[in-house]
Amino acid sequence: MKAKKVLALTLSAAMLLGLTACGETAEAPAEAPAAAEETTEEAALAAEETAEEPAAEEEAEAPAAEAGELSYTGLNLADYTDTTATIKFIHHKTDRAEDGTMDAMVAEFNKTFPNITVEMEAVTDYAEDALLRLSTGDWGDVMFIPAIDKNQLEEYFMPFDTLDNLSGVLNFANQWEYNGLSYGIPYMANAQGLLYNKRIFEEAGITELPTTPTEFLADLQLVKDNTDAIPLYTNYAAGWTMGAWDAYVGCVSNGDNTYMNQKLVHTAEPFADPGDDTGAYNVYRILYDACAQGLIEDDYTTTDWESCKGMMNRGEVATMVLGSWAYAQMCEAGDTPEDVGYMPFPITVGGTQYVLAGGDYCYGINANASDENKLASLIFVKWMTEESNWCFNEGGYPVVKGGATPDMYAAFDGCTVLSDEPALPGEEDFLNEMNAESELSINAGGNDKVQRIVEAGATGSEEFADIMADWNSVWQDAQEELEIDVLY
Repeated sequence: MKAKKVLALTLSAAMLLGLTACGETAEAPAEAPAAAEETTEEAALAAEETAEEPAAEEEAEAPAAEAGELSYTGLNLADYTDTTATIKFIHHKTDRAEDGTMDAMVAEFNKTFPNITVEMEAVTDYAEDALLRLSTGDWGDVMFIPAIDKNQLEEYFMPFDTLDNLSGVLNFANQWEYNGLSYGIPYMANAQGLLYNKRIFEEAGITELPTTPTEFLADLQLVKDNTDAIPLYTNYAAGWTMGAWDAYVGCVSNGDNTYMNQKLVHTAEPFADPGDDTGAYNVYRILYDACAQGLIEDDYTTTDWESCKGMMNRGEVATMVLGSWAYAQMCEAGDTPEDVGYMPFPITVGGTQYVLAGGDYCYGINANASDENKLASLIFVKWMTEESNWCFNEGGYPVVKGGATPDMYAAFDGCTVLSDEPALPGEEDFLNEMNAESELSINAGGNDKVQRIVEAGATGSEEFADIMADWNSVWQDAQEELEIDVLY
C-alpha cells in the first residue's frame, strides 16, 4: 500500500493544477488552497502540544537557529538595503515570465536592494518538476512549495517564523505549518467562485446571479436559447482545469470549514445526495447535467486553455469554473475586460452562500542555502509579499492582513467567506492517504474522475447516481484499508 501511496502522490503532484494560479499549464496549489487563518483555540492547542513534547520543540526550533534566528516579522527591510547576494527563484508562472511581469517586479525590487541579484526560472510542468528538484536539492534558494507531506517541511525549508507571529500579520499563515512554525507564505490567495460574462448574462435575460444548482442550470439554458455563447465551457481537454470542481466540495457546498480537512476522511458517504441542492453530489451534478443537456461546447475533446481566455473576454463563453486566479488572465485576453465577472459558486446552505478563500502556492526558502542567501531570500519574499502588489494585481484575495480586496469580488458581498481549518493533530496525512488509496484525489489533481463526469453526461454512458455510488464505494474501501474511523 505504501508504494501505491507514493505513486499516487507523485502522479497527483503532476496534476495538481486546477485550483491555483496558472501559467501555460498551471497552478497549484501544492495542497488545495484551503489553509485557514489560525484561531486562538488552535494556537493554544499547538502551544500545549509543544509544551508537552520538549524534544519536538527543540527539533522544530533548530532550523531557525541555524538560519541565524531569521524571522519574517522580525525583519525590517529598511535595515538591509546593502545586502549582497545572488539567489535563484523557481516558479510556475510561465505566463508572467513571458509577458515581462516577473522581470519588472525584480527590477523594482532592485531599486531598493541593488546588490541582490535574483535569477529566475519559470517551469512549465512545475508540480512534477519541483518535486524532482526538491529530492535532488538542486533547485536554488526560493521556490513555490510543491505537494509534500508536512513532516518533510523542516528537511527542505527554512521556517519563516512561528505561526503565532506570522498569523498576526498575514492571512493563511498556517497553510504550511508544522510544530508551531510556518514554512510557507502564499504569494497570493484565491477565492473559489466562477467566471461569467456580464454582457452575455444580460443578453440572455438573467437579471440576478444564480444561488443554487437548479437556478444555475436554468440560466445556462437561457444563455443557450437567447445568445450564441457556449453556456458552460468545460475546459475538458486541458485536464488540469477539471480539478477546479473539487474546490467546492467543502465549505462552499456545506457551510462547514472543518469538513474538508477534518471530517471528509471520516465520512461514510461523502457523495450521497442531501436532497436540497447542496453537498458534493450537487457540485458535480451541475457539470453532469450541463453536459447531458447540451449546455457545453459542441465537442468537449477539442477545448483549448489558451484560446478560451479570449473567448470569455469576447462573450463567446458565458461561464467557466475556475478559481479567482484566472480572472486577471481573462480580462487581459481581449478588448472588453469590463464584461468579465466573477461570482460565488451557485450553492446556498441554509439561506447563506459560502465562499472558500485560501492561499495559493507558497514561497519556501531552502533550508540548506547559505546564511547570506537565506537572508537575501527572506528579504525578497517579504518584499514580494508586502511591497510588490503582485497579489492585488493578479486579482488575488489579500495575503497581508488589511490588504486591499480587488473590485472583482463585489459579487461576494453578502456571502460568508471561510477558510478550511487544518487537519486535527495526528491526522495531517489522512486526506493524502485516502486520496491515494481511493484514487479519487479530491482537491489534489483528481482530474480523471471529473473528466469521467463530462464523458458520461455528454455521451449518456453512465448515470450520475451510479458514478457517485462508485465513488462512495471506493472511499469506504479506502477507509477500511487504512483503518480510518467512520464517524459521520
